[in-house]
Amino acid sequence: MKLITHLLPTLLYLVVTSAGAHVTQTESAADTKISSNYDVVIMGARVIDPESGLDAVRHVGIRNGGIATVTQDQISGAQRIDAEGLVLSPGFIDLHSHSPTRLGQHLSLLDGITTQLDLEAGAWPVSAYGDHFTGGAQLNFGASVSHASIRWKVINGLNQPYIFTGRNLAQLPLEAWTTPARPAQLEEIRHSLEQGLRRGGLGVGVLLDYMTSAISDQELRIIFETAASFKQPVTIHVRRGMPGDSAGLDEVLTLALETKAPTLICHITHSAMAGLGDWLAKIDAANEAGAQITTETLSWPAGGTGINADVFRLRDWRAIFDIDYSDVQWVETGEWLTEESFKRYQREQPHGMVNHHYVKETWIEQALQWPDMIVSSDALPAMSLSQKTNPNIAGTYSRLLGHYARDRGVLSLIDAIGRATINPARWLEKSSPAFKRKGRVQIGADADLVLFDPDRIAPGAAYGSPYQPTKGIRWVIVSGEIIVENGRRIEGRYPGKRIFSSSLDRS
Repeated sequence: MKLITHLLPTLLYLVVTSAGAHVTQTESAADTKISSNYDVVIMGARVIDPESGLDAVRHVGIRNGGIATVTQDQISGAQRIDAEGLVLSPGFIDLHSHSPTRLGQHLSLLDGITTQLDLEAGAWPVSAYGDHFTGGAQLNFGASVSHASIRWKVINGLNQPYIFTGRNLAQLPLEAWTTPARPAQLEEIRHSLEQGLRRGGLGVGVLLDYMTSAISDQELRIIFETAASFKQPVTIHVRRGMPGDSAGLDEVLTLALETKAPTLICHITHSAMAGLGDWLAKIDAANEAGAQITTETLSWPAGGTGINADVFRLRDWRAIFDIDYSDVQWVETGEWLTEESFKRYQREQPHGMVNHHYVKETWIEQALQWPDMIVSSDALPAMSLSQKTNPNIAGTYSRLLGHYARDRGVLSLIDAIGRATINPARWLEKSSPAFKRKGRVQIGADADLVLFDPDRIAPGAAYGSPYQPTKGIRWVIVSGEIIVENGRRIEGRYPGKRIFSSSLDRS
């Protein structure tokens, strides 16, 4: 319920929320002497900054898009949010989202995401990621250089900058996924990777598992060498073997050590499965030997991908995932499949998406306890409310904070927030200096912030019902502008910026 109080000559608007927070705007219609110290002040929040370890009630003042003060002293501003009982955290940084759409952006913001990236699939040119935001973005966004898009161009002459165009998923020829590159094509791939990095790509994204039979040792080495020469990271979906088999990880660790390219292993729980402990130990050993390697986990257990992916077409997927047809869900409708319907969809709608339910909760819990773990969404493209996707798009971070931190006690609240903020920010600093100002609630940091009720935060989304917004997130601020107010997104404010890497050629 909203209570609006008019005070003259100054107009004072007081909006009271069910969560106990309210915003006050002070406008001067007659007395030009009235001024405010800050653009926005957040009063009485439990401020959690995972880098410094701060976890205490503080007031935060925002000016010119940045955090100007974090204090116990009273402050005033043009807009005031009374946040008693709420947690103030850095905005969440999702480095693995395939949904740079209007709908995807809206749902991401309502889950506390202030920076949305696609580092796994990437784009080429990188400006193709986020072309839905040409009228203005409400969150920050960016992409790696897509090795896959380069390959589609080099092998098939196909100009497909991203995994979808407009509202349509890419219609990709099989040849680019299965055919090894010839020597001249390898050099063209190298040149295109260099071009993408000079244009500001946040490292190189490699869909290796989808091209298992196509990518030679030489081509993979070219990718790592090129990234290393620009001091940019490789984000890679490693080749998948039988459950727990680490051969796909091993080849990547070897290249990371030899080339010194920083390397991020995508969704380790979904690739390592029951071998997770061994995989994490190998990453630790490689880092001790001088590599720069990190990894991520999802907070939702199902895998999401195309029904015509390499693993479903060319390999014994039921043995690899230790599941059957009945564990696979047709994303668009939420239908659980049979052998007959699986093969029919694969034949008639080869570019459709599936959720395959094979990841165990214990694997995610184990991954979350690794200190440098990053949590990301791996959200599938959300095009329209009538076409379903997976719940990752709407409930990744609320599930982390509500289900794993609060309800199951897998990790503390400050550590859970760190997996979504400072851990990805520190990793992304290797690619772009912009991230030195993100993932923190500190003076001088960007005012990308989220306010949530720690007792209520939970996903509203579920498999088969993916577009229900998060519960408990009250406010989201991007570059100092309030984008989500009292749990409702505000249209017409577009402070989001495209983020480029330090390799951007500005000449």
